[in-house]
Amino acid sequence: MHHPVNPYARLPSIDSLLDRPDIADLKERYGHTAVVAALRAELAGLREALAARPDLEWRIKQVAASCRKRLQAEFMPTLRPVFNLTGTVLHTNLGRALLAEEAVEAVLAVLARPSNLEYDLDKAKRGDRDDHVDGLIRELTGAEAATVVNNNAAAVFLLLNTLALRKEVIVSRGELIEIGGAFRIPDIMSRAGAKLREVGTTNRTHRKDYAEALNPRTALIMKVHRSNYAIEGFTASVPVEQLADLAHDKGLPFVEDLGSGTLIDLSAYGLPKEPTPQQALAKGTDLVSFSGDKLLGGPQAGIIVGNKELIGRIKRNPLKRALRVDKMTLAALEATLRLYRSPELLSRQLSTLRLLMRAEEDIRALAQRILPHVQAALNDHAEVSVGNCRSQIGSGSLPVDLLPSACLVLKPKGKGGGRALNRLAKAFRALPVPVVGRLEDGALRFDLRCLEDEAGFVEQLPRLEL
Repeated sequence: MHHPVNPYARLPSIDSLLDRPDIADLKERYGHTAVVAALRAELAGLREALAARPDLEWRIKQVAASCRKRLQAEFMPTLRPVFNLTGTVLHTNLGRALLAEEAVEAVLAVLARPSNLEYDLDKAKRGDRDDHVDGLIRELTGAEAATVVNNNAAAVFLLLNTLALRKEVIVSRGELIEIGGAFRIPDIMSRAGAKLREVGTTNRTHRKDYAEALNPRTALIMKVHRSNYAIEGFTASVPVEQLADLAHDKGLPFVEDLGSGTLIDLSAYGLPKEPTPQQALAKGTDLVSFSGDKLLGGPQAGIIVGNKELIGRIKRNPLKRALRVDKMTLAALEATLRLYRSPELLSRQLSTLRLLMRAEEDIRALAQRILPHVQAALNDHAEVSVGNCRSQIGSGSLPVDLLPSACLVLKPKGKGGGRALNRLAKAFRALPVPVVGRLEDGALRFDLRCLEDEAGFVEQLPRLEL
């Protein structure tokens, strides 16, 4: 009498698998609990496969290999380094500014050991965490006082909540901006408890528009720098000095949100000019807010500088604690600010400035060097050539100004159209260090302005799976 073979008879036990040499090293790396869970998941999957196909051939080595692959995937961080070849230097979705080496070292120094975050070493008593950057910010901007929160949206929110709660804030219609991620000035005002008083039109606002809007419920006049778009043609806006005088005549503060603030004259480095906090304060602005991780080139932070009494009120707001920055941000920001004491070294030390200033001919030479490596990795799946392109600064900074650059242009061969193009882009994103480019005009384009690790990029190309 013939008895059917039990397809599950050869399935190993968990204990026998744990004794295998190719599993033992996994326990060392991932721990006993995680390895057991992975093995159970693999055996459960194998049982399901055998239920569908009892004659399925399998080997224990395959179980061990699958277990290793599963654990690697489970333990891989979701926040990972990538190659930003999009052509946007300050890419919000890809981490914005890259920290200078000095800033990275400063963060590492306070990560694993106690630090004097809120401790005054001279007086042996509790200190203010803002003190670590307050002096540097005042020195670089000429402000009476400064404070730092976790981003510029928080800076604007805290400023308005402190100075304009249940009162009106006058803003030009042409400055009611929206930044990526649904940050809208009107929404921030509403959440902060302030009432927006729009004046002027989208393209033209005059001094009399502000003057006529003033009333007993007015808390302050606010100017918002249009850092992420431009209005051209028939336009008019009121100079900062006039708005400051108008506010001060009524005993009101005048505040300015610069958004992607910079502490240097970018035009001195061959880049488009942007307003600085120093200039705003010199023209009579009482408070200026700006970002730490855009043109400043530091960590994510919102910085408020200006009048000492107003800054004091902001720091006493209970919400300040909810929006404060941690020791890593302060360490990185302090180290970044110190770089500005040596402006002649900035173009080398500050990553953002170095990438923005990178010469087109240098980028083109890089493209020619890596071209054959990319061609070899694609193995006739796509045509690759060097092309012209224009990089952008990004993160709402100088939106109209583009920087000449060079790129690799990858066009899939044969049929498939958009699907083939998406598969190609996905294959590059699946590399150990994902490569992110942009799809444009039927091609995958890699703008090489931000590629500094040439060797790392080339070394992983043989692992491309098409």
